[in-house]
Amino acid sequence: MRHLHRVDANQAAIVEALQRAGCTTLSLTSIGQGCPDLLVARAGQMWLLELKADSELAQSQIAWINAWNAKVHVVRSVDEALAAVGLAKSPKP
Repeated sequence: MRHLHRVDANQAAIVEALQRAGCTTLSLTSIGQGCPDLLVARAGQMWLLELKADSELAQSQIAWINAWNAKVHVVRSVDEALAAVGLAKSPKP
């Protein structure tokens, strides 16, 4: 069975900002099964970003993050995405 994978409303702005800042990005949205939305690389480092616009993590996303053997950053804005990859200070909650 084929599932449609929803792209969060903030994804285009976050990808654009990361690319303008010198990052390369790869959308992982089509993988589904809780896999994070973006793989981001800059200066020899890589990060996994789960983008959330206005919802909480789904159970499949929580399970994937808990099973993965590395950090997955959950970000809701351009500022949070830039901070996750070390290009800005973390925004205040």
